[in-house]
Amino acid sequence: MRMGPHGLIPGDAKAIAGIKVRGSSMKRVWQFATPYKWPIIGLLVSIFVAALLALVPPLLFRLIVDKAIPQADKNRIVTLTIILVVAALADAVLQIVQRWYSARIGEGLIYDLRVALFDKVQHMPIAFFTRTQTGALISRLNNDVVGAQQAVTGTLGSVVSNVLVLVTTLIAMLALEWRLTLLALVVLPAFIIPARKVGVRLQDISREQMGLNAQMNTQMTERFNVAGAMLVKLFGRHSDEVGAFSGRAGRVRDIGITSAMYGRVFFVALGLVGALGAVAIYGIGAFMVVSGGITIGTLVAMAAFVQRIYQPLTGLTNARLEVMTALVSFERVFEVLDAPVSITDKPGAVDIVGAKGAVQFDHVGFRYPDGASVSIASLEAGGIMQGADPDVDVLVDVSLTIEPGETIAIVGSSGAGKTTLANLIARMYDVTRGTVKLDGHDVRDVTGISLRSAIGVVSQDPHMFHESIKANLLYAQPGATDAQLAEACKSAYIHDTIASLPDGYDTVVGERGYRLSGGEKQRLAIARLLLKNPAVMILDEATSHLDNESEVLVQRALEAASTNRTAIVIAHRLSTIRDADRIVVLDQGRVAEEGTHDQLMALNGLYASQVRAGGSFTTSAMQ
Repeated sequence: MRMGPHGLIPGDAKAIAGIKVRGSSMKRVWQFATPYKWPIIGLLVSIFVAALLALVPPLLFRLIVDKAIPQADKNRIVTLTIILVVAALADAVLQIVQRWYSARIGEGLIYDLRVALFDKVQHMPIAFFTRTQTGALISRLNNDVVGAQQAVTGTLGSVVSNVLVLVTTLIAMLALEWRLTLLALVVLPAFIIPARKVGVRLQDISREQMGLNAQMNTQMTERFNVAGAMLVKLFGRHSDEVGAFSGRAGRVRDIGITSAMYGRVFFVALGLVGALGAVAIYGIGAFMVVSGGITIGTLVAMAAFVQRIYQPLTGLTNARLEVMTALVSFERVFEVLDAPVSITDKPGAVDIVGAKGAVQFDHVGFRYPDGASVSIASLEAGGIMQGADPDVDVLVDVSLTIEPGETIAIVGSSGAGKTTLANLIARMYDVTRGTVKLDGHDVRDVTGISLRSAIGVVSQDPHMFHESIKANLLYAQPGATDAQLAEACKSAYIHDTIASLPDGYDTVVGERGYRLSGGEKQRLAIARLLLKNPAVMILDEATSHLDNESEVLVQRALEAASTNRTAIVIAHRLSTIRDADRIVVLDQGRVAEEGTHDQLMALNGLYASQVRAGGSFTTSAMQ
């Protein structure tokens, strides 16, 4: 089954019609709907009552024409008229009741599904996000959730309503005059068959329109952020971008016109068949009245009823297609909810309390997991990350002990495994072989929350949310006071810069923090780490892209941050690593050398040759 950004792509209507929804999926749909059992029952009851109530007006018209008028019974006319008014009012109330039930069920389901999906995605391992298209994932939380909700409210209500209206109306018509009823049904095939084809075509057009809208949204999302806008300008692709967008927008315009015409033809045809049915009823019925076969009131009632049977039949011709389309959205939601979560707290996991910061790698081997174990094929961007081949060992038999409060520098060429080694401490991934321990605890035996509360990371490009400076800082410690925020920022040498801004700590940093310079963003990230106050600090190329002035300030902030805590520094600049208590040299996933700067220079090995060649190591890539 081919999927587009908004679900099924154009041309798949026939495929949907042939879908057999799994019984297990139907059970799960009901599980999500169970909390709304009584509202669903209320909705169905109100639909049933409305269907019965709709039979009243034609039958009352029959009584007025056949009884009240011929007998000049004014009292009966008044009584029947009042009943008609009451029936109309009751129908209006029922419509409101149905909408209330439908809204309560629908919005409740949307809430439940979105929260369940968001919670599930939050628990997914980092490997999942490295392989997943963000736009496709967001589509599951928005479009597919709404489509799934439509299966329970709109589609269910529509099918039930159409069936009830059709059944009750046909029963009433057959009870009044079966010959005219059969006459009304004779013209149906001439309408239903074309109507079905028009309905399928309308759905195809609608899906193509949704797909094109999704493509336009993707283009706007990617081009309207800072990085995308800069890329377009640097490569001078403005005209190409406008041309591509104009092409999609033009196709949406053309589809909109086609859809409008199909819809108008569809409803004109519906009205035409209804009119023809009424003409047949009046024409043949008139002869029956003249011949004494039926009364005038019966003819009037039959003419009113015949108008009610065509529209429900039209809706039911495409009912299976609509139901399957809606249920496919549920299947896609379940696909995310059922995705494997490879890194979870094991039963009996313990909390790390008062972490000291002792880290140990014991014969650690690691290779990245394959896609089937961590992601969803339909959400993948395609391919695998460089250096993330699941058949290649990234780390090989690494053993390393880091004492509490010790500063360790990890160096090596690009692809040596430096970032991977750091990620294993925070259990972003699980080791393939061996053990990673924090304070003597295997990181797989402790709770994820307590483990990550003991670890802080400042990366090469720290992420900032599009919120205020204060909000970004409070992400580390929600209960921090303004004084604590200021103290952390002073230690990170960023307070004076923030204080000089017109809005101070309420300044919005922009998407990914683009309103801040590289050095300011790094120092803000260090302040955030200080608020978290972890036992282990990991600095992943934290100064690699900074100018000399910014690097000096960041280095001062890092020195303050590393006081009384374990620091693991991934870096390539000699100025960053030479003062470390120990330097660990990785080469092709193995510990090649280990010692102080002077010891490694005296060893005259890989480290010394790199330093003498250029004074630095090659900047690492994300492993």
